[in-house]
Amino acid sequence: MAYLVLADTTVLIHALFVLFVLLGGIAVFRWPRLAWVHLPAAIWGVMIELGGWVCPLTFLENRFRWLGGEAGYGGTFIERYLEPLLYPLGLTRNVQLVFALVAFLVNLAVYASLWGRSPRNLP
Repeated sequence: MAYLVLADTTVLIHALFVLFVLLGGIAVFRWPRLAWVHLPAAIWGVMIELGGWVCPLTFLENRFRWLGGEAGYGGTFIERYLEPLLYPLGLTRNVQLVFALVAFLVNLAVYASLWGRSPRNLP
């Protein structure tokens, strides 16, 4: 039972991380020092998508599920949890590249806007 709670907690953390990668730059407007955490997270998120890799949190969740007596799942977090919401017909490599591009462009726009206001806004 505890392992299944850990697996579900891992999914929640993973979802929050994905949101942070996509939208965390907006928080940097309010707290510029957050860029020190957000930029590496955003770079990691884009690299995972561009590389077609599986995030380590997916492996961690599967491990907890296995230890809790459930079967893990194949594929990535996005394939498992976001794909059914966004792309019910299947996640293709091209869609994964679109995810990476969107994450990159959203963050580029946020940081360009911050930099345009004043370079001192960035740590």
